[in-house]
Amino acid sequence: MKDTQIAKLIKAEKERQKKVINLIASENIVSKDVLEALGSELTNKYAEGYPGKRYYGGNEVVDKIEILAQERALKLFELSNNKWAVNVQPLSGSPANLAVYTALVPKEGKIMGMSLSHGGHLTHGHKVSATGKFWEQIPYGVDEKTEVINYDELKKLAKKEKPNIIVCGFTAYPRVVDFKKFRDIADSCGAILMCDMSHFAGLVAGKQYPSPFEYTDVVTTTVHKTLRGPRSALIFSRRDKIVKDKKGKEQTFGDLIDKAVFPGLQGGPHMNQVAAVAVALKEAGTPEFKKYAIQVKKNAKALADELMRLGWHVVSHGTESHLVLVDVWMGGKGISGTEASDRLEKAGIIVNKNTIPGETRSAFDPSGIRLGSAAETTRGKKEKDFIGIARKIDKILKTK
Repeated sequence: MKDTQIAKLIKAEKERQKKVINLIASENIVSKDVLEALGSELTNKYAEGYPGKRYYGGNEVVDKIEILAQERALKLFELSNNKWAVNVQPLSGSPANLAVYTALVPKEGKIMGMSLSHGGHLTHGHKVSATGKFWEQIPYGVDEKTEVINYDELKKLAKKEKPNIIVCGFTAYPRVVDFKKFRDIADSCGAILMCDMSHFAGLVAGKQYPSPFEYTDVVTTTVHKTLRGPRSALIFSRRDKIVKDKKGKEQTFGDLIDKAVFPGLQGGPHMNQVAAVAVALKEAGTPEFKKYAIQVKKNAKALADELMRLGWHVVSHGTESHLVLVDVWMGGKGISGTEASDRLEKAGIIVNKNTIPGETRSAFDPSGIRLGSAAETTRGKKEKDFIGIARKIDKILKTK
């Protein structure tokens, strides 16, 4: 690279990543093939529109790439093209969720999503997000004692508030989601059921987490977390869900979502990114990836179990995914999430501060930290390694 300044910084970041223990639950390490696709000549192509319906010429190759990405997405999650549509153009998870609401939720309609402090994402209707400015959030949370979802209380709230859409799937909820119960809740109030599986999509692909597709109407996911792909997103929607526009014309959810992505929210797709998504989806369909997904869960459990043994309060008393949420403040340790994150980073362990159920501090300096096993599992670590990591975390945070 002729730009020596940027070349130097890229090298520095590469070295930084190599020397730290990465426990960021929303990060992973992609393959060389994914990086090659991202850095390819596909960066040069502007392909505004969809395959066969572009607004520019010269799309004979990129059309094939986008169609291949769609086919691989459906195949990975064992979906029929006759029953499900998929949009592979969203630039990341937040605009993907925004596209769904733009397409399917009326202006000032209601989004029922988990509150931020209980494990929900900003784009599930939180007030600081555009999704909370254009629509009304009906927040739900976890039971104060068990720190898991109380589906009976959730159903009562849904029947009372009658949201237009219910979002299941979270950013900091370590337990398995009961999609069948969510379907029952959505049906009880006439809501669309959407799953944001961004965090556990790779575990679904590896058969280590229940699939949401049997029960949901729409599924969104990022690709860069447990799916181990580039920073991008996918939107799946059922083809049998039909709505009529103002002129009485019938359209599927997929039709409306496609229009919301383009031209509603984005211009031309990043075709290098779409190609890298296709690469990652193929990798996620291999036997090796299934072994990886199994190990991700084992490692997270080992981490959570050891932290609890050492006296730390792990939210919900464990994990059933790649994610571990630890209370470092209200559990009697008296360390804020920010202080914990800073101390650990100085020692070469990268985590993120995070709110916890019953949060008493600000989101900028919360009571917890969120840990994930995906990236270090990619590096080959096993249960014994994560037990060692838990002990390092304990020592660092207990040393004054």
